[in-house]
Amino acid sequence: MERDIELEFKAFILQNDHPCVMAQSAFEHDQVMIKDLGEMRSLNAAQEIIEGLEEFLRNFDTDTKKEFYSFIAVFPQETIDSEIEFEKKPWMLLNQIHKLDESEWDNSVSKDPENNEFSFSISGRAFYIVGMHPNSSRFARQSPYPSIAFNLHSQFEKLREDGVFKVVRNKIRQRDKARQGTINPILKDFGSDSEAKQYSGRAVKKDWKCPFHSK
Repeated sequence: MERDIELEFKAFILQNDHPCVMAQSAFEHDQVMIKDLGEMRSLNAAQEIIEGLEEFLRNFDTDTKKEFYSFIAVFPQETIDSEIEFEKKPWMLLNQIHKLDESEWDNSVSKDPENNEFSFSISGRAFYIVGMHPNSSRFARQSPYPSIAFNLHSQFEKLREDGVFKVVRNKIRQRDKARQGTINPILKDFGSDSEAKQYSGRAVKKDWKCPFHSK
């Protein structure tokens, strides 16, 4: 039977009452671009993500609208047995993307993953990245297939400018705690710690070193 990845993700976010209200809003209003890429280790995956994100940026005028938009790369043929294994594969892919990306790093964020103002840049725009897979210890990240969501960093900055970021953040954390008993301990506000630690969803230790190195 042919899989309908978009419907499966809609069910994951909407029918399961996902704690992220921004993700719910994006799916409710069809403001999500989903790309089926087979395997993370595919030679074409990195280039297809760059091209997909460029199309995403052309199609969504995210700088002037208040709605939340998201690009999700899905890898239904990828097998993930543990959180540690999943953590390695997305960073390998992100390193490949960075090597292929000809654009300058978004100068509104740092390219140093040890810096508290680090955010991953593709095609000249900063993205907050959310790794998800069926074997995640966090219910909110137990997606139907191994996946990487790319969310424009500017969307979160706009929430801050509008004075609603803390309200939205606290609502998400309350919903996450109600569902799992605790909020994800790795979640920190931008500027208080490197967001690179949050990408895979695994609770990393203080001495964790990011496997990404910028050009």
